[in-house]
Amino acid sequence: MDISIFADKAVEPTPTDLQEQLGSLYPLWEQIAESVRKKYPNPKEEWNYPGKKYGWNFRLKDKKRAIIYLLPHKGYFKVAFVFGQKATDQIMASDIAKVIKSDLANAKKYVEGRSIAIEVKNHEPIEDIDQLIDIKLLN
Repeated sequence: MDISIFADKAVEPTPTDLQEQLGSLYPLWEQIAESVRKKYPNPKEEWNYPGKKYGWNFRLKDKKRAIIYLLPHKGYFKVAFVFGQKATDQIMASDIAKVIKSDLANAKKYVEGRSIAIEVKNHEPIEDIDQLIDIKLLN
């Protein structure tokens, strides 16, 4: 099961909890959140608990939709997006990593778009995530 390290609905995670759990990856989490803040000043930031099957996740939103989801796990975290068709087409035409394009192409299509989650265990996917934030905000 792909559940957050924060599974207790009664206890919303704090920045200290997050820092303790993510350790050396915490600066990457902050870097990604800060990238959203720079491109979309004052996003709504909130912890969300969609159910015990998932546990807590953190999202940054614009006025009407989530820009990005950050999902804390043991030893890594995931960055998730939902992209509509126009954004999906832009991603497919970009120089974003083939594995991300493949995941997006194979993602189930819902009314709100296709959902992908990228594992962050090191700096490797940060540049692609930054590009995905740009594409998300343009669409």
